[in-house]
Amino acid sequence: MTWDAIVIGSGFGGAMAAYGLVDRGHRVLMLERGGWVARGPDNWGSQGAAYVSSHFSMDAPYQVDTGLFRTQSGAVHCVGGQSVFYGGASLRFRERDFMHAPQIVGDSDAAWPISYRDLEPAYAEAERLLGVAGQAGVDPTEPFRSTPFTGALGPLSAPAQAITDAARRLGLRPFPIPLAIAFEAQTRRGSCMRCGTCDGYACATEAKNDVATRMIPALVARGMTLRANVVCVRLVRRGARVTGVEFEDRVTGERGTLQAHTVVLAAGTLATPHLLLASGFDRINPAGDTVGRYLTRHSNAVTFGVFRHAPNPDRVFDKQVAIHDFYHGIDHPDAPAGPLGSLQQLTPPVGLARAYLPAIMRGPASMFLSRASGLLAMAEDQPQRDNRVFLDTRARDRFGLPRLQVRHRYSARDRAATRVLVQHARAVMREAGAFATWTHAIGTFSHALGTVRMGDDEETAPLDAHGRFRGLDNLFVTDGSALPRSAAVNPSLTIAANALRIGWQIANTMQPVRAVRRRLPIFA
Repeated sequence: MTWDAIVIGSGFGGAMAAYGLVDRGHRVLMLERGGWVARGPDNWGSQGAAYVSSHFSMDAPYQVDTGLFRTQSGAVHCVGGQSVFYGGASLRFRERDFMHAPQIVGDSDAAWPISYRDLEPAYAEAERLLGVAGQAGVDPTEPFRSTPFTGALGPLSAPAQAITDAARRLGLRPFPIPLAIAFEAQTRRGSCMRCGTCDGYACATEAKNDVATRMIPALVARGMTLRANVVCVRLVRRGARVTGVEFEDRVTGERGTLQAHTVVLAAGTLATPHLLLASGFDRINPAGDTVGRYLTRHSNAVTFGVFRHAPNPDRVFDKQVAIHDFYHGIDHPDAPAGPLGSLQQLTPPVGLARAYLPAIMRGPASMFLSRASGLLAMAEDQPQRDNRVFLDTRARDRFGLPRLQVRHRYSARDRAATRVLVQHARAVMREAGAFATWTHAIGTFSHALGTVRMGDDEETAPLDAHGRFRGLDNLFVTDGSALPRSAAVNPSLTIAANALRIGWQIANTMQPVRAVRRRLPIFA
């Protein structure tokens, strides 16, 4: 059959785009490279962390070059994508994040083709769908909101309260982070147990509102077809239209081609340009030379404060408090001009250390982290042309795709902004009673964005304001690769809102095949 739409990827970008299509009666096929993540006590164990779980795959490895080292990595693939293992932080980009900031943009030509007000209705709906709990009016940089938060937050943990009190004594304005977590019991699902395994783990009780538990079952119940463990290996086109999606089933080895009137690509910031480049679609896009370029991922570093007594003996919760007093920049001799970034409280990852480190290091690391509390510094990094993903045509993975290469360097400005944020993080930790601090730079691509960016200029942006891939009439991109800038907050809610916006636009241009049912209920 020919589907109305094929959605490639089941994370925030895929699920939210599919929502608008299914809601308006379209026949949607969702393809996901991974399988379902089982929920239960095993999620709390040493093998429950994302990068040591069975959902971490090296069957399509990619090479990473950071300038300091070269390494080979794999990726986590599962129904729900990165949402299953994220920490639940759900912040909107600030209104100024959508405006031109020359200190960040430089010569990259990165520019949002829409304003915050254009995206605000989708932010409101994404918060409803994800059940985001929060408190309005306490964030000093909070943007305009048309609706209240959908739920109330739970009480602060002891380390979160200590950081809050210390920051206030220093004249700062800490506030609770909005979280896509159910702090009150919901039908057929439990409430948050405050177990401390949010960030990096699947939620054992399904209280974290990832799209695999919150949305995809409802979409399937309303008619969407989901095929898990299916790898998309090439997109086929005829003229200005995508005519087929070639795939391979990871379990059975079945190969074939699927057809749809519209294709929505939401495979992820690294995988989406990988598929576009492997399909040769960069050659038909007027901005084709930028496909895969301008990769951003935030300049992140965690400052740990070390205390004489365990600040969080019960190991409850992960991230609850943020500080945005430096977000839009500060007058400081060491600070670069323009936006800086944010600080977020983070419980030290004792479980992750036990999962990832060699056996000989687990004991000392666990002892150190049990006496520590953390603040994550998150600086917006500059979009740079040479930060990119590209193909190594000399080698292929098990599915026949050319190997992916990733190159990324932080700019001098990125590093300077991070240093200033770290200085303030150390001051807060010392005020909270820490006798020593230690800072660890984060090198993951969990916040990767921008490799197939949107923009008004067809010569510098592969996507138009509607998420359409230029040069093709029926191919749209809705994941993090579409975001032209990273701002300085967790990107998941903005990816979700932008995908919702694009999904609505696609659905409104297509003739539905069955009756439209407004406000598709979410899985509760």
